[in-house]
Amino acid sequence: MQKPLGIVSLCLCLTVASSCCIWSTKMVSKERYAKMVRGSFHSLADVLALFPTSVVDVENRVTLALDEAKKDIASIIGLTPVDRTFDNTARALDEAQARFGVTQNVLWAIKSVHPDESLRDACQASMLRLQNFAIDSFLHVDLYHVFKSYVDGNAKSEILNSEQQYFLQESMKDFRRAGLHVSPDELVLVKKLQKELAELGLRFSTNVAVDKSSISVSRDELSGVSDHFIKTLNLDSSGKHVVRCDYPSVAEVGKHCSVESTRRLLSRAFGNRAYPANKSILESIISKRHELANLLGFETYAHFDLDNQMAKNPSVGKKFIEDLARRVEQKELSEFALLSDELPIGVSLVDGKFKSWDFGYVNQQYKKKHFAVDDREIAEYFTMEKTIAGIFDIYQKFLGLDFVLVEGPEGIWHDDASVIEVRKSGSDSIVGYIFLDLYPRDNKYAHACCGSIMSPLKARDGLGEVPSVAVVIANFPKSTPDRPSLLKHSDVTTFFHEFGHAMHNLLGRVEMPSFAGYNTKTDFVEVPSQMFEEWMWDKGVLRAISAHYKTGEPLSDELIDKMLALKKFDSGYFVQRQCFYALLSFAYFSGPSGDLDYINRSLYEHVIKHIAFDDQMHGYASFGHLTGYGAKYYSYLWSKVFALDLFDTIRTHGLLNEEIGHTLIRTVLGRGGSVEPDILLHDFLGRESNQDAFLRDLGLDS
Repeated sequence: MQKPLGIVSLCLCLTVASSCCIWSTKMVSKERYAKMVRGSFHSLADVLALFPTSVVDVENRVTLALDEAKKDIASIIGLTPVDRTFDNTARALDEAQARFGVTQNVLWAIKSVHPDESLRDACQASMLRLQNFAIDSFLHVDLYHVFKSYVDGNAKSEILNSEQQYFLQESMKDFRRAGLHVSPDELVLVKKLQKELAELGLRFSTNVAVDKSSISVSRDELSGVSDHFIKTLNLDSSGKHVVRCDYPSVAEVGKHCSVESTRRLLSRAFGNRAYPANKSILESIISKRHELANLLGFETYAHFDLDNQMAKNPSVGKKFIEDLARRVEQKELSEFALLSDELPIGVSLVDGKFKSWDFGYVNQQYKKKHFAVDDREIAEYFTMEKTIAGIFDIYQKFLGLDFVLVEGPEGIWHDDASVIEVRKSGSDSIVGYIFLDLYPRDNKYAHACCGSIMSPLKARDGLGEVPSVAVVIANFPKSTPDRPSLLKHSDVTTFFHEFGHAMHNLLGRVEMPSFAGYNTKTDFVEVPSQMFEEWMWDKGVLRAISAHYKTGEPLSDELIDKMLALKKFDSGYFVQRQCFYALLSFAYFSGPSGDLDYINRSLYEHVIKHIAFDDQMHGYASFGHLTGYGAKYYSYLWSKVFALDLFDTIRTHGLLNEEIGHTLIRTVLGRGGSVEPDILLHDFLGRESNQDAFLRDLGLDS
């Protein structure tokens, strides 16, 4: 069943609206709105029309969404028991929520990154209004009873396919997880908590998005960073350079600035984004989530959160993470020994550990010295234009698709944004649209992500296929008058990852909206995207998509070999860090409350062995996964196991082999969440999945 309380997207981010017409009072008509949210598109202009262009238009669309949802729900409830069928009850509810979800997705997206504050504010207020309606109406006890009466009655004699049966099974679980089986008094409290949590989650994410933390330093205090980077910085009133807490800036300074005080200042500014405002919000979220879980019959929120996942319960997820953390201890120790044996000038250990702001710098200097690899040198081979074209070429060949890139179409929300029209290879049949917004700006979502606006559906009963609409958001370095946008290799893998999500959303074409696109278990949803990242570690692929921005020459075999050798170099620390985040999310949601700072520090020092804890940073205040993924951050490492198993199998057939690509679509990507993940994996692999490829990739014995 479509979840009415959240956005149908991984990272909750997109915006489409022309800033030049923000004060326009033009509103979409009721008839056009109804067609749009049903995926009735005839042109790119129709897709762009999904997104409101004014505050008045936002309010109009919310009214239309509420009116249509009320009619849909009344129609379902009004049926007599004898007349109930899968189509007029189960499918009708799923499709009603999907249409309602499109409006939620669009508004959340605009709120997340639109440059106009008034429109963002209007969308946030409207999001709360829609979420409250969803809690009261889509999770109404009367709707639950009529759905249950169908499941217990007519459904038993109706011939249903496997996807339909799975939908009924999952929907009944979702109704119970929403508390519709509890007493009336308890249900009142459940709904109150759900509404409060929805508002708190919005406030948490907004505080992170609007945070403008920065430091101001002199030119001398930026010694070691590139001249190009310095040219991109603004000056404050005293003539100092302003370094913002965006990811490109933090990476450049953290890895290359030889002045410790500058690294420390920026590290702490970045680690204190949205603090202290989000500390109290997170404390409230933790407390209310625990209360909600108890009301629903679960020991903790972590138990509730994992109940419908592959792992099933937190003990399974924690065991996986703790076992992995122990397994990489020796690898991380060997990494520390190498790095600490040759400290750069000006760097010292504290109590036998790196200072947190020194690790990235020490690591980068070691790589430059012993591997002759500088990530800025590598970036010179990955111009945005050439890299994007190369990545598109790979996806098109492997998945049998054609991309048509439209740059700056009329009505799009920002000059930097573009859109890809995706068609079946050799056909005029459009399967979806992917918006790209790849450069940083104020008040824009600060990370990299893919957001789904609309998931694809199969054609049925005289209705055509519904196309996919998604957006890929990133914050890569922007071009300047003297140099194009250059991507570090980590940026390239990030883009390949997020575009992999977009492909999953594009190809997950099933019958039920709840299962369409990447609407899978959370601890499986990162599998395709992490699998696609691995193309960016293949020698042939790297040569094909790289070209030096001055000479046009691809990466040399020698440089690629060094990059590949470095892949496993600091995997021990990487896994320890991911294990820490996973265990932190478990810990925060394993009780009613607790001292956030104490839990943070104690877990950090338990897991992270050789990087000192900095008690002047409060990273949990900007750790967005705590509100979005809850206790499920373990999903990244958990799903990486399956991703590498899939990739290892694909590689034996060829990374551009369209035949194996079609097999992947048929058995995994194209089935969305309509089948249990274990079955998807077995159908592609022909066996149970294992950790062999994952452990080899980390440089550990299998």
